[in-house]
Amino acid sequence: MRPRNVDEFAGQRHLLAPGRALRTALDRGQIHSMILWGPPGTGKTTLARLFASAIDAHFIPLSAVMAGAKDIRAAVEEARRQRAAGRATLLFLDEVHRFNKAQQDLFLPFVEDGTLVFIGATTENPSFEVVGALLSRARVYVLKPLSHEDLATLVRRALADRERGLGGRNLTISDAAIDALVAAADGDARRALGLLETAADLAVDGVIGEQQIAELAAGTRRRFDKGGDQFYDQISALHKAVRGSDPDAALYWLARMLDGGCDPSYLAARTPARGGGERGPPDPAG
Repeated sequence: MRPRNVDEFAGQRHLLAPGRALRTALDRGQIHSMILWGPPGTGKTTLARLFASAIDAHFIPLSAVMAGAKDIRAAVEEARRQRAAGRATLLFLDEVHRFNKAQQDLFLPFVEDGTLVFIGATTENPSFEVVGALLSRARVYVLKPLSHEDLATLVRRALADRERGLGGRNLTISDAAIDALVAAADGDARRALGLLETAADLAVDGVIGEQQIAELAAGTRRRFDKGGDQFYDQISALHKAVRGSDPDAALYWLARMLDGGCDPSYLAARTPARGGGERGPPDPAG
């Protein structure tokens, strides 16, 4: 269900709405090197493929989990051959933060001289994980978790699409079941489609029911990364809720972190200390 063009792309309207800088560059086929920073399932790989298609570039995907210096040199040689034939090359490096400084530095001269357009994807803050020299040659774009509406649209599209989705299976699903599936996906398009595919296999008489979604959702966890950006974002939100005397928000962030697998002893130690530390002077009349 990868979108064939930017109009089919779900989410990221802050980057891809008509008139936005990135959308304008895409429409004009003027793609530059960039870092796409965002949580899993927000469309980083898909965007890179759309960019390559927009400029009719040779697309080379690499994963920093699997690739090494040998793969980088092979990609550069291929890019040189493509350039000699008059075609641009877009190199997409997933999990760029997993490369060390020496590995990231290998790209610098080839980004600088235009041998290739570099797009790196990361779930970690590039200011800490990507070398400064590479950051100075690439723009950073922040991708956000997909909204409930975006995910619901994506699910309905997958159910209706006969060519690339599940349209040929004539499945039906209630709005309540879609809402439950979207909630379980937690802003992740990949997770939403994976849950939908599994639920379709469990459908009874062509109906995807709320019960199937509930059973599948029970095996998922909220978006959370121990010690990463999401961890600090969520603990910060919890602290602000406690300081602001907002019990509903405090309970939400507490439950979300526990559901995501946060150590309860950490929360037990941090939350009272944070709340207590923000109290004002005692009431003289008290």
